[in-house]
Amino acid sequence: MTEIDLLGTVAGTLTTLAFIPQVVKTWRSRSTADISAGMFVLFTSGVLLWLIYGIALHALPIILANGVTLALSLAILVMKLRFGLSPARVEERP
Repeated sequence: MTEIDLLGTVAGTLTTLAFIPQVVKTWRSRSTADISAGMFVLFTSGVLLWLIYGIALHALPIILANGVTLALSLAILVMKLRFGLSPARVEERP
């Protein structure tokens, strides 16, 4: 692996790992009220295009990072659709 491939792999790993806390939080809370569906649709579309670009270039760091990021982003979108359709939770206040 070249130094530039290592750089791409580390960058891709960090930006991909950044999504894991959001996926976990969304799954546990079952709340997506504060997540913008429009932003995630645009972001997911961009990640899909990056994945296609990486495949066209045969660039493994781009393929791996965007493949995993796409899966995590789609998970959030699916939860947005699933949990967003149910009534919002209302916290009881004293």
